[in-house]
Amino acid sequence: MLVPVILSGGSGSRLWPLSREEAPKQFLPLLEQQSLLQRTALRASAAGANAPLIVCNQAHRFLVAQQFAELGTTPRGIVLEPVARNTAPAIAAAACLLEASEGPDARMLVLAADHAIPNEGAFAEAVAQADRLAQEGEIVTFGIVPTHAETGYGYLKAGALQGGGRIVEAFIEKPNQDRADAFGMFLFPVGVLLEALERHAPAALRAARQAVSGATQDLDFLRLEEAAFAEAPSESIDYAVMEKLDRAVMVPLDAGWSDVGAWDALWSLGEKDDAGNVAQGDVLAVGTHNSYLRSGGRLLATVGVSDLLVVDTEDATLVAHRYAAQGVKTLVERLKKAGRRELVAHPTRRAPWGSARRLAEGEAFEAHLLTLPPGRAMASQRHQRRSEHWIVLEGSAEVTRNGETHRLGPHEAISIAAGDQHRLANTGPTVLKVLEVASGTIDPDDIERQP
Repeated sequence: MLVPVILSGGSGSRLWPLSREEAPKQFLPLLEQQSLLQRTALRASAAGANAPLIVCNQAHRFLVAQQFAELGTTPRGIVLEPVARNTAPAIAAAACLLEASEGPDARMLVLAADHAIPNEGAFAEAVAQADRLAQEGEIVTFGIVPTHAETGYGYLKAGALQGGGRIVEAFIEKPNQDRADAFGMFLFPVGVLLEALERHAPAALRAARQAVSGATQDLDFLRLEEAAFAEAPSESIDYAVMEKLDRAVMVPLDAGWSDVGAWDALWSLGEKDDAGNVAQGDVLAVGTHNSYLRSGGRLLATVGVSDLLVVDTEDATLVAHRYAAQGVKTLVERLKKAGRRELVAHPTRRAPWGSARRLAEGEAFEAHLLTLPPGRAMASQRHQRRSEHWIVLEGSAEVTRNGETHRLGPHEAISIAAGDQHRLANTGPTVLKVLEVASGTIDPDDIERQP
């Protein structure tokens, strides 16, 4: 059995302001209508793999579930990392889970959730070739065929042919350690990988086994035991295992791969107009050349500029020279030091029940536009230090307040006092939009939820 293991722990900081801590780049539709995570899952499925096992940050669990629901598919499982420990412990935990469910002969195709591979046919052919080698007990890495010299990645020194692949003679470390958390794609026989981990990264494997043994099920998610997982050294699978192996096999992959690491990569991958511009959203470009222009809503207009990156979102706009795209990392570091919330989340926050867009705020009030698709409902909850006033703008709302049910249509309203148990649901056939005004002490921790 071939099982994709998709690692979705990246932050995508170089793609700010679109990528944020609460919604990093793997969850964004950067190149197509689907997000990078969704394309990764679809690509693995098209290559003949089974339903994927996702390993992600626990803060992103609902985003992962929502994105698979949009695809109409169910992942094999969603495993939550309680703390970030790089790729070796995450892969070790996945291997332990697959060993328990499928046995040591299962194969795991390890993929990053935030990579782009335009030529999916070539990817499928490479996976099939690698899987044949893995079934013979080989550890396989995919060698990306380079198009130019790049100091941000490591290189493989390929040797003799071996069953459609090549023996890896050496892993050459990245000349630039700035991307030390980057990793490639691998296909492992589970039993062989566990033996390699035992030999080369025993601390990571021991922590992973204990974290899996103590894991707990939470709704559709498997929470790894935090104390055990935190004991794992923070190491990439490249350094912990691959560079120490006596033997590995490489299968070439010439499929247009990109890690979509910065905005200039999106310019390179995007469809360009006659002036060399990549434009997405409501964009008007006059006398503009070789630029990446992206609007998240309002009109973005440029005149007489070249080689720019302009990314406009609800609450922040980035303007940078295209050749300075890597400098966004420095900008992000300054935002972090300043405690700017534009680094953390967009004004529109997504949740299992729908979304909430922040419209206005002050010391003692907040206003949001709540949007609930048909059939969605918030959990029953209450706040002790603030009251809320809901006005239905579109659709039909069912509001349960202290056990009593109220049905509201457009332009009707209801007030929720501090301490009231309340729940908002969309029981109609169309999208429900509600203006929420909260007043009092605005504290995100002032919430008591019930099932």
